[in-house]
Order: sequence, then C-alpha cells, then structure tokens
Amino acid sequence: MNLIFDLCVQALYFIAEFFSISYKEANVWIFVIIQPLAFVFMIITILKQRRKIKGKKEELQKLTIK
Repeated sequence: MNLIFDLCVQALYFIAEFFSISYKEANVWIFVIIQPLAFVFMIITILKQRRKIKGKKEELQKLTIK
C-alpha cells in the first residue's frame, strides 16, 4: 500500500513540475476541481445513455408487438 501511495505522490510532484505549479495546487486541481467535474460528467452521460437505451427498448417492443 505504501508503494501505491508513494507512486501517487511522485505523480503529483511530476504534474506540479510539468505545469509549473506547486504540489498543493496540483492536488487541489485534481481532487477538488477535475475529479468532481469528471464524476458529474460521467453521471450525466450514464443517465443520457440509460434514457437512450430505454427508448430503444420501447421501440423494439412496439415493433415486436405488431
């Protein structure tokens, strides 16, 4: 488990250096801004896909009933 943590910390230091920001700023950007936005985007996409699948199932049922 320590190895995974250390790799994540090294990745954050690399990202911070790459974008010329501090470790703390990289941490905030990833875990406070980017991750929640990605989560909301995924939820919206999943809901849209479910609605689309439900519509396709209803179309298929209408076709098979006739």
